[in-house]
Amino acid sequence: MTAFIIGQMQIHNRDWMDEYFSKIPDVVKEHSGQFLVRGGNPESLEGSAQLPDAAFILEFPDRDHARRFWNSDAFQKLAVLRRSGSTLSAILVDKLA
Repeated sequence: MTAFIIGQMQIHNRDWMDEYFSKIPDVVKEHSGQFLVRGGNPESLEGSAQLPDAAFILEFPDRDHARRFWNSDAFQKLAVLRRSGSTLSAILVDKLA
């Protein structure tokens, strides 16, 4: 079943962004994933939670592919870089059957 990783990011500095965003699409693709949303210009429709600076949605064939991506050495190296200048909240969800 198709699975999605949905993330919301607060950016504290931009020093990491050029390197991260030049490499992350290939790492996602290597795990049969694709970006459906990247950046996204978030806009609040309801609620009082702080808006993220950026949001993303990644699509994978299934949870196993998504988890292999998330736990891969290539992604985890990029995650260390990303964490140097941002905070991320991410969840894994299934597509409706």
